[in-house]
Amino acid sequence: MVEPESTEKPVRLTVRGEATRARILHAAVDLMTVKGVAATTLDDVRAASGTSKSQLYHHYADKDALVQDVIEYQAEDLLTAQGQQLRRLNSIRGLERWRDAIIQRNALRNGAYGCQLGSLASELSDQNERARSALAGHFETWLALIADGLRRMRDAGKLRRDADPERLAIGLMGALEGGYLLAQTGHDIKPMRIALDMAIDYIRTFQA
Repeated sequence: MVEPESTEKPVRLTVRGEATRARILHAAVDLMTVKGVAATTLDDVRAASGTSKSQLYHHYADKDALVQDVIEYQAEDLLTAQGQQLRRLNSIRGLERWRDAIIQRNALRNGAYGCQLGSLASELSDQNERARSALAGHFETWLALIADGLRRMRDAGKLRRDADPERLAIGLMGALEGGYLLAQTGHDIKPMRIALDMAIDYIRTFQA
């Protein structure tokens, strides 16, 4: 049975309330990135954000609510940066610049912590259906950005007409997420570069 949607209006926060909520969320993002979601407690977040228990529970009734906001924060951060690049994608050289930017960003951490969304998906997808659904939606958005760029390349005659943007985007994303994992476990970005290079080389075989 489908429950009726809530008719309650969201509570409007004061400037101070917004600042407190942001401080809690940023602390949770940092902790869950480094320690993982399961190992991060609300007490950890409270201590790291310098908030009281009443402040924390005023903004987040439970950990699940906080996790959902962490997912949305990480997705917005990643997809904003990805969108800026991928909406301009129209050539193989553009793909190489996209690859270089991702590798450079990951190199700053020596491969540690993996992908912002991939790490959350790995930990939460089999444990939290709400989180899995949200993450799946964000990955679909990311895939669509890549596929749209490849479609522009095909429509401009830079890729053959038999190139399938959706399939190529999935292959490229698989190489990217596998590269993130290998870089994370080895604390070495070389496997990530190899995986992305091979995926881009395959796309290059469809050049017109």
